[in-house]
Amino acid sequence: MTRTETAAATRRALLRAATDLLDEGGPGAVTLRAVGARAGVSRGAPYGHFESKEHLLTQLAITTWDSLADAVEQLRADPDVTPATRLEQAVLALIGVARQWPHRYALMFGTPADTPAALEAAGRLETDFLALVADVVGESAAPGYGALLMSSAHGIAGMELSGHLAKDKWQVDVDQLVRMLVDGIRLGAKGAGAHR
Repeated sequence: MTRTETAAATRRALLRAATDLLDEGGPGAVTLRAVGARAGVSRGAPYGHFESKEHLLTQLAITTWDSLADAVEQLRADPDVTPATRLEQAVLALIGVARQWPHRYALMFGTPADTPAALEAAGRLETDFLALVADVVGESAAPGYGALLMSSAHGIAGMELSGHLAKDKWQVDVDQLVRMLVDGIRLGAKGAGAHR
């Protein structure tokens, strides 16, 4: 292995270790020292790759944004699924991150939006997501409906994580809510077009 390959492998090991620590105990469990120990590298190695704990946590947020963007990109490429179903699956993928990895999800939305690398990663997801929305409601209506869907998904995820979205109370589950949202924007956009 070259020195560059070794450095890249160490960085990947550190990110994996940090992700595991985050998933197990939240941001408080992620320290550069603990990450290095978990990755089995020298005590100083994490400091050579990350300026601070905040920098490392931002990298974890970026990795999560990128993974979600990859999933949405795959949905866009599936010709066998209707545009509305692809959009439902994209919204459910976002909620799925909150369900499966709540600490990663919190980091995604807790990292300042003006952090250039995080902004770029989030922007990639948003671009792909808006393309899915445009397939359902048209290009000009996509930004407004996209914001409505994204903020609704965030609210659904938060309510579900906090236990305030109990099916016995609301008589609806998350999949049904998402379907209702997508159907609502599809019909709303169709109705708006009819009034022009």
